[in-house]
Amino acid sequence: MVVSINVAVLLAVVIVVRLLRRTHARSRFDEKLTVVIVLIFGVLIAPTSFGQGVLKAVGQVAHSLSHTGSP
Repeated sequence: MVVSINVAVLLAVVIVVRLLRRTHARSRFDEKLTVVIVLIFGVLIAPTSFGQGVLKAVGQVAHSLSHTGSP
């Protein structure tokens, strides 16, 4: 039996667990480590179809918001 785990899914679980912790219990190092983990997660998820869909959705929202403020 072969068990495989997707690193992006594992990082997503780690991010959720880290973000559920109480805010005042975090040190500056904890916050920096969370940022690094989220950046690595972004790099892993970006080339997937899900990542491309998120990129397009965020791009459309940003485009519509930029045109909303125009006179």
